[in-house]
Amino acid sequence: MAVEIVMPHLSDSMEEGTIVQWFVAEGDAVSEGQPLVEVETDKASVTYESELEGTLLTINAAVGDSVAVGAVIAIVRDAAGNRSEPAGAAIGAAAATGATSAAAGTGAAGGTGMAGATSTTGAASGRRVKASPLARRIAGELGVDLATLAGSGPHGRVIRADVERSGVATALAARASTPAPPEVPTGATTSTPVPPTTTTTKGDTTRTRPTRLQETVARRMAEARATVPDFELRCEVDMSLAVALRTQLQEITDPPPSYNDFIVRAVALALREFPRVNGAYRDSAFEEYSRVNVGIAVAADDALLVPTIFDADQRSLTQIAATSRELAAKVRDGSVSPADLSGSTFSVSNLGMYGLDSFTAVINPPQAAILAVGSLKLRAVVDDEGSVVAHPTIHLTLACDHRILYGADGARFLARVRDLLQKPVSLLV
Repeated sequence: MAVEIVMPHLSDSMEEGTIVQWFVAEGDAVSEGQPLVEVETDKASVTYESELEGTLLTINAAVGDSVAVGAVIAIVRDAAGNRSEPAGAAIGAAAATGATSAAAGTGAAGGTGMAGATSTTGAASGRRVKASPLARRIAGELGVDLATLAGSGPHGRVIRADVERSGVATALAARASTPAPPEVPTGATTSTPVPPTTTTTKGDTTRTRPTRLQETVARRMAEARATVPDFELRCEVDMSLAVALRTQLQEITDPPPSYNDFIVRAVALALREFPRVNGAYRDSAFEEYSRVNVGIAVAADDALLVPTIFDADQRSLTQIAATSRELAAKVRDGSVSPADLSGSTFSVSNLGMYGLDSFTAVINPPQAAILAVGSLKLRAVVDDEGSVVAHPTIHLTLACDHRILYGADGARFLARVRDLLQKPVSLLV
């Protein structure tokens, strides 16, 4: 029978996904666990794998298309070869005929018909032309008729290079056939409008559409600033004993936990004692969560991701260190999954590696708070005997949602984090 492949729900906040690339073409055999399509969500790009064995009949969403969760993106005939009508009359008709109108370009499965599939119909000749989704999209942008091209891909399939070569040739031919403008005598006027220039006093302007992830970050940060009445609390933490403890751990653990791992561990233990901080204000109600899941902000290419250390309060310092290194590596190599980026109840953002003394982080809605960590530096400290000495310290800034946390709530929590870091042996228990 024919089985509809729908846009999967890959994260708790995902409403739609964008097709990045297809790994298979129409008519290809697929096996269970084989990568089918790469989808960009609001959190990351994810490769979706086939859940059955069979043959890919149709592709209903082209590269670059944004498709709602649950909408049909492809149809696969299972290995039994028993083809039946899939759900949805328009989709069933497309699957039964295996064809579509390139001029119409739309179908019932969320706005994109089979014009975005690997098998498309040439607008000029009406014959079927095998072309990749990327080639089809570029052809549409350049105004190239796929039916006029000789494909250089497998089995004569039109690929991106074929379209781009044709597009360049078409542009050159059009330029050559354009008559030169008539000469205008000096001092004469002409009614021909002056084309708009892209150069201003700011220089050349380049506009780039953000990725879905960047759009999500922008929307959530604007939402946080517009809707969250936040306040900040700051403190300085003497890290002398933490530095000494890390030096000792270096002798038995390679690599040793980072200072950020110390902070995450201290935060997790403090959250267990202050459940309101481990909560959220949502739909005019206070929410408190039984699990302590700490998100750690990690810079990615042109984006900021916050992977989650789940049940951080139940993990040892070395376990937190191993997990945070693994998550940071996934973010940087692009293998992080939506599951890794979901479910955090509190966030830690550290810019200390850039030498910043302190900063204020933006709360990640609907969380109640976020902790910003500055650099570890030698600073002047007055000791118990009244002498001024140099100690390694850090500055912590806690941003709180005033709808759920009041000044005293945040102050007690931040003081507890400071105490745990200044007596770091408690982080090993």
